[in-house]
Amino acid sequence: MVLFLAGSGQTDRDDNAGRLKIDLFPPLVDAFTQIGFATFRYDKRGVGASQGDFLATGFYDLAADAEKAIEFLSSLEQIDSSKIFVIGHSEGAMLAARLAAGKAKVAGAVLLAGSAKSGEETMLWQAKQIVGSLKGFNKVLIKFLRIDVLRSQRKTLDRLKVTTEDSSRIQGKRINAKWMREFLAYDPIQDLTAVKVPILAITGAHDIQVDPKDLAVMAKSVAGEIDTHELPGLSHLLRDDPERAGLSAYRRQAKQPLDRKLIKLVSDWFYSRVQ
Repeated sequence: MVLFLAGSGQTDRDDNAGRLKIDLFPPLVDAFTQIGFATFRYDKRGVGASQGDFLATGFYDLAADAEKAIEFLSSLEQIDSSKIFVIGHSEGAMLAARLAAGKAKVAGAVLLAGSAKSGEETMLWQAKQIVGSLKGFNKVLIKFLRIDVLRSQRKTLDRLKVTTEDSSRIQGKRINAKWMREFLAYDPIQDLTAVKVPILAITGAHDIQVDPKDLAVMAKSVAGEIDTHELPGLSHLLRDDPERAGLSAYRRQAKQPLDRKLIKLVSDWFYSRVQ
């Protein structure tokens, strides 16, 4: 059995967020089904068919939901509770690492585009990469207006850290302040160092949302078995992005198929776990 955990934002069971339909999970589900694995996915709180209020949901609420999902799967008679694995993308990779650290009984975890930095460090790293990926008019405009994007990001994060309500309005947009506070303070190293089950960690070399160099940190942090792979040319969506175009290319990338090398790498890893 494989439990899927989606990335950040209002993501559904396929890892889609609103109009950005990346459908990252369906090709993996198909691949796992072909090698005999059952799979389980769910929409986040307040998304799709799930009840609840997304804007009032914190990072640790999502972690608790993942733990409950493992508890539910373990209770099913047709499921071997000793062979429940978890695979997460982006934020879901962090949650998968928490489960693998002992928050729930899992046999192993796959971390797709996971991070070894704190949430705050990750967001500041992202801001720097996004600015570097800008081209054309946007790049000229930022330079002309002398906008310090990193400084602006720090100010926004500082405002969020002192909020106390579940949601807050920042620059005219209501956001999930509770989640942001918890995510900014979260340090995945604490969970990674507690992991005892096998781990497969994969990040695209052209990812601008998590640092591919974090793979080396994961390898040093996890005491047990861990395989790490930095796949050339892939973006955070795990699609081909040879020019490292970043966010501006996400909608185009979402229409491309998921990288075949990634699918085979993950499928082979799972298959080897149950032989």
